[in-house]
Amino acid sequence: MTWVSLICAGLFEVVGVMGISQVNQKPSLRSWAVLIGGFSLSFLLLSVAMREIPMGTAYAVWTGIGTVGSVLAGMLFYGEPKDGLRLLFIGLVIVSVAGLKLLG
Repeated sequence: MTWVSLICAGLFEVVGVMGISQVNQKPSLRSWAVLIGGFSLSFLLLSVAMREIPMGTAYAVWTGIGTVGSVLAGMLFYGEPKDGLRLLFIGLVIVSVAGLKLLG
């Protein structure tokens, strides 16, 4: 269950980052709610996960999910470039996070 909390924490981090983008594009109550709600839930779920998962592993997985998710969201929703090198480095982050999970 703690790994589910950690994965959800990473996904809510992506929601928070998308909220930052929305606030920068068009500040509104909704965009601020997405930003604050996303990061609040992210930190809450991260703290739940860290009760059983070592801090270093939890933080690395959380930031890995947030990084990959934010880059993918940028490519899918905000017109950011989709070149091969970006995809290669996204793959490296995923492999690194999976390696930490296997070692933990």
